Amino acid sequence: MVPFEYYVALSGLLMVLGFIGVIVRKNIIAMLLSTELMLNAVNMAFVAFDMKLHEVVGQVFVFFILTIAAAEAAIGLGLIMAIYRMKKDVDVEKLTELKG
Repeated sequence: MVPFEYYVALSGLLMVLGFIGVIVRKNIIAMLLSTELMLNAVNMAFVAFDMKLHEVVGQVFVFFILTIAAAEAAIGLGLIMAIYRMKKDVDVEKLTELKG
């Protein structure tokens, strides 16, 4: 069986990679994917602590986070499509104003 600390370390690594992706990337879609990576890191941490503490509370939180992640992806992709139709680009530095 894999030790508990490995799951927590992998979760931390995924969180750091997602955070770096949000900070470094210029593309909105890549930033959205990095945000999803951070949410999955939180899910992994919840499941790891749930496995360690032998409770079900972490798994309930995972379902809520998955629901929020799905809504965030749907709304985010809708906004990205609307911005692309207006500006013909999804570069963050070029999108400083949302005026037409």
